[in-house]
Amino acid sequence: MRVIFMGTPDFAVPALKALAVAGHEVVAAYTQPPRPGGRRGKELTPTPVHKAAEELGIPVRHPASLKDADEQTAFAALGADIAVVAAYGLILPQAVLDAPRHGCLNLHGSILPRWRGAAPIQRAILAGDAETGVDIMRMEAGLDTGPVLLEGRTPIDRKSAGELTEELARIGARLIVEVMSDLSAYPERPQPDDGVTYAKKIDKAETRIDFSQDAVQVERQIRAFAPAPGAWFEYQGERCKVLAADLAEGSGAPGEVLDEGLTIACGSGAIRPTLVQRAGRPVMGVAELLRGWAIPSGTALT
Repeated sequence: MRVIFMGTPDFAVPALKALAVAGHEVVAAYTQPPRPGGRRGKELTPTPVHKAAEELGIPVRHPASLKDADEQTAFAALGADIAVVAAYGLILPQAVLDAPRHGCLNLHGSILPRWRGAAPIQRAILAGDAETGVDIMRMEAGLDTGPVLLEGRTPIDRKSAGELTEELARIGARLIVEVMSDLSAYPERPQPDDGVTYAKKIDKAETRIDFSQDAVQVERQIRAFAPAPGAWFEYQGERCKVLAADLAEGSGAPGEVLDEGLTIACGSGAIRPTLVQRAGRPVMGVAELLRGWAIPSGTALT
């Protein structure tokens, strides 16, 4: 089929590549415009989908909005059979949804109707869900409300958001190729009215570790924000990200360092970080951190 692909982050790249490998004609890749990045934060950096599309020889478009009539006309002029959307980041107006002959399909990283919205993977981890997945759904005007064609599931276990994102991206790539091999073989299933939850966008304030929570929830917070943006505490005026941690024995005031191995008391129980990162430094183990930045027992972390 003639396909328009619409996506932005790493999560979307496996689906784009899978569609190309499966022999579909990807006539254009829509993605977010390049943003300032690089070491100095000034160079314009193309998105992962932009880079992947260029490597595949696929024309790239990155309009700031699709509300403009000229942009909608240009989209329709591609004559696509279908559009595939994966974490694109822009709202699709009805004219765009209606333009492809078979409409628009979306890869959504949750088991709908649970966790509709912007951050389903992080919210599932924070909520302590046992499993999550990817739904291939038909897009409509509502926020992730469309009917589901195919679903894949996986246990969350102790996976970080980064690990889970990579796994769900692979599952989604396989599912979208499967669905598009024969659309008629996958009847659309309306989402149930019960069990609707919304995965609001992550707020920066949420990334500061709240040691007043019980240790289980603190460990979830760490996994939900790893590797980016990273859950963090502050010591000596400097932020330190915690990218992985184990549950540990011990008790004390929330945020109190309980031993020389950086076991930290929570509202109930304790955690022991295993992977950390100081500002401007590489990711390291806790032993390496403490060799150059002593955090003695009894320290109160905030």
